[in-house]
Amino acid sequence: MITTDLTPGSPCWLDLGTPDVRATAAFYGAVLGWEYESMGEGQDMEGGMFRKDGKTVAGLGKLTEEGARSAWMIYFAVTDADATTQAVERAGGEVRVPPRDLDDWGRMAQYSDPLGGQFAVWQPRKNTGFELADQPGSLSWTELYTSDAAAAKEFYGGVFDWQFSDMELPGGGGNYILITPSGLPEERMQGGLMELPKENLALAGGRPYWHPVFNVTDCDAAVAKVTENGGSVQMGPEDAEGVGRLAVCLDPSNADFVVLTPTGS
Repeated sequence: MITTDLTPGSPCWLDLGTPDVRATAAFYGAVLGWEYESMGEGQDMEGGMFRKDGKTVAGLGKLTEEGARSAWMIYFAVTDADATTQAVERAGGEVRVPPRDLDDWGRMAQYSDPLGGQFAVWQPRKNTGFELADQPGSLSWTELYTSDAAAAKEFYGGVFDWQFSDMELPGGGGNYILITPSGLPEERMQGGLMELPKENLALAGGRPYWHPVFNVTDCDAAVAKVTENGGSVQMGPEDAEGVGRLAVCLDPSNADFVVLTPTGS
């Protein structure tokens, strides 16, 4: 369960870099019921915030990095971004964006894990992160696809002190590794990681990648909105026992995300 309590090592923010801000804002508005609030447009800045029921759920910005693909970036809460940066470097990761202050909102940094999976951290000050989680139209889970689960556990466990537990996938599909913040009970699980062959990671050129799972009230209806508005579906909708009904989707710029209607909702 993802919450807004800023437990260190838990997801606290996510944003999306896209080549077309206005079209992407319209897409997620149709699929997830988000309202988009622009923070200004110009040659050097184009982006803003997504809100659901008046609460901030994510950010959106113009994709400016040369050669980068459109993708969601997940931020994990930390108490000291500089110390986390040192931990990333000791564990063999790469610092993509060194720690820097964003006015008095907070301090951020972005990294790649040793196999190339990108993620970020947020040290909050005035801005604590998203204001809604684990509710329809908001982040309810995070997921890492990687070609080396053992290496991922070693790296992220060293950086965030995460707790891991294995769940056997049905039909002999291998193990799904569940992630819980340090010191918290299992009901506070926040995500998972799954090992896949490199050829199944073509979306990121064979590198690992994180993606968000968004809670929706009706998975099939959300998938219909995805395809009606220029997106596509990689998998599903299908039922996952004990989890709910889900689908893996791509937005019109090929940024990947999952929509999930949890069991019992």
